[in-house]
Amino acid sequence: MRQLVFVTGGARSGKSRYAQARAEAWGGPLLYLATAEVRDPEMEARVAQHRADRGPRWESLEEPLDLPGALARAAAYPGALLDCLTLWTANLLEAYDDAGAHAALARTLAALEAYPGRLVIVTNEVGSGIVPDNALARRFRDLGGRVNQEVAARATEAYLVVSGLPLTLRGPAPGTRPWDLESPTP
Repeated sequence: MRQLVFVTGGARSGKSRYAQARAEAWGGPLLYLATAEVRDPEMEARVAQHRADRGPRWESLEEPLDLPGALARAAAYPGALLDCLTLWTANLLEAYDDAGAHAALARTLAALEAYPGRLVIVTNEVGSGIVPDNALARRFRDLGGRVNQEVAARATEAYLVVSGLPLTLRGPAPGTRPWDLESPTP
């Protein structure tokens, strides 16, 4: 059964905790697809804390660029969580010019459309702030907004998390059981 759950919100809004709870409502082992790269001690500590919070049901796959390849691996699991599209977008801008970034997005969208399983995708809502004052930040905002719009359009469910509370943008399929939102605080 294909289920694509899109979760967006501001930084530190509770979106990752909500997304993890959604994925953990599914049975069996789970795959965590991480797009972040550890580049400094602070990020290393964050990654270690996230791994500890997830527990033994989770296997991790770190993939900063090749989401189609990561999704191919994820299809073997009863459920997966991709965290996050925002960092992936930044990685695209660092690795490619605009044409390369858009080509990577097109490949990823095709992989999402073909994805057969259950997947929760986390991203930051990038369009609620001010217009950035420099070209690179505007490119990031523009590409991030496009990535979010394209992925959300393909989602079976979509939520905006504000202050830890999920607001439904596109509801769950009829007959879906309520999920447990209880999870340890970070």
